[in-house]
Amino acid sequence: MIAKEPVPGRVKTRLVPPLTPEEAAGLARAALEDTLRTVARVPAAGRVLALDGAPGPWLPPGFTVLPQRGGGLDERLAAAFEDTHRLRPAPTVLIGMDTPQVTASLVADALGLLGGHDAVFGPATDGGFWLLGLRDPDPALLVGVPMSTPSTGEILLRGLKEAGMSVATLPSLTDVDTMADAVEVAALVPGSRYAAALAGLGVPR
Repeated sequence: MIAKEPVPGRVKTRLVPPLTPEEAAGLARAALEDTLRTVARVPAAGRVLALDGAPGPWLPPGFTVLPQRGGGLDERLAAAFEDTHRLRPAPTVLIGMDTPQVTASLVADALGLLGGHDAVFGPATDGGFWLLGLRDPDPALLVGVPMSTPSTGEILLRGLKEAGMSVATLPSLTDVDTMADAVEVAALVPGSRYAAALAGLGVPR
């Protein structure tokens, strides 16, 4: 999993306004906690958090924390795969902190699909991707892919296939980028920390 420490002014900045930086960081922390606890329930050989920042009380036990490295997001994603694979040379699935509605079964499915495919791709509704699984991570698959654009996922998927990889596709999920996204996702997980945090800000679920 790749994530940022939920510090005001550094996370969920596209939600400011209408939220304050502190409110946006609180919502990001709730999403991060939910996602980490989901990942903790997935049967896996190991769990790694590639973190920009310092771990806090939101981090459950059982995770190895590695610092993010690289410049742009493409480099940091590539490095997260490379560093994790060096630590545990096994098929690797990577997700972020923007889809708190993700389930343990979806992540487990991705791991299972890597038994018969070179890659697993989880598209996001904004044109990006919420999950990428690689049987044998290669930084060249990610470095240079333009991130946070409506065509990011399309470009990445095309690159995987052009590299001769067999790719399994998962259902599309919505990243939380806007307030409309935030409300939509909260409605999918009404009992979550994330939904409670949003409701606590006076935003109807």
